[in-house]
Amino acid sequence: MEQVVRRSTNRDLAKRLTAIPMLFDLERRLAMMERWPRYAQVLTLSQPSADSVCAADESPALARLGNDGLAAVVDRHRDRFPAFVASLPLNNLPAAVEEFDRAVRQCGAAGVQIDTNVQGLPLDDPRFFPLFEKAVELDVPIWLHPYRGSRPADYPGEEKSKYEIWQVLGWPYETSVAMARLVFSGVLKRLPALKIITHHLGAMIPFFEGRIGSLWDQLGTRSADEDLSHVKEMLGRRPVEYFRMFYGDTAIGSSPAAIRCGLEFFGEDQVVFASDCPFDPEGGVGFIRDGIAAIRQLDLPLATQQKIFYGNTARLLKLGQAPLAREANHA
Repeated sequence: MEQVVRRSTNRDLAKRLTAIPMLFDLERRLAMMERWPRYAQVLTLSQPSADSVCAADESPALARLGNDGLAAVVDRHRDRFPAFVASLPLNNLPAAVEEFDRAVRQCGAAGVQIDTNVQGLPLDDPRFFPLFEKAVELDVPIWLHPYRGSRPADYPGEEKSKYEIWQVLGWPYETSVAMARLVFSGVLKRLPALKIITHHLGAMIPFFEGRIGSLWDQLGTRSADEDLSHVKEMLGRRPVEYFRMFYGDTAIGSSPAAIRCGLEFFGEDQVVFASDCPFDPEGGVGFIRDGIAAIRQLDLPLATQQKIFYGNTARLLKLGQAPLAREANHA
């Protein structure tokens, strides 16, 4: 973490890392988790990722350092942290594919987390396709996390995004765009077994189901400067059906209405519990407590709650029997 903070060019994120002890103080996190005796977390490294703070010749070593560290935490505290999600040096693709394989096969990673763009490149860039192929080969999920800073600005006439709009609203947009690019580039069509868990319960996609259906059903008929009809023909079915192939986590601000929206879009078999711990005003406790309560407030059948709290994650990550809730917590 010290290296990430020192090297990061995103000073907003670097400042937040050092201000949240639960990110780096393991004993403090374990003590906090004692509030829920049957609760456990699937760990991910917080942003910024290795490829966003190091050059291509240095990022592989930083990614390995982080992955080895999380693997050691899991080995020591498997009752609380049954699994971890690896990070990759995505600005060095050969090393990223190699680290993907090593982290899963040798370190026991449950999958990998990638950002919605890699130094401004979209994930449907052909250079990244081997990563998706590797996920299918290893039969592990990919966690998709949004990433952008206060620049570029929200308006071309300004220098930067104001009022933290870049994160609160910009991150869900980032995720939604990345999902769309993976759909329309044919990545999901080519790799139907690919499992991608989107942060914030699919971001904008579930809420805009109607627009996605009605407008993208007309793809290729309304653009004057390019012919997109071949994309629709390539997909072979409605675009909205491909969006339903993604998974979503429940880290969406503990809003019951938002969780219900995501559940109705993805279905109860493709939603997993997450809290965004420890990025709440209480340093972790609030998002866990309120996230569990939000799902309880929906009055879902017990079997559905069990799927969300543990069953779906257990199936995806090939875990054992359930405590109360296990989460991929993006922390």
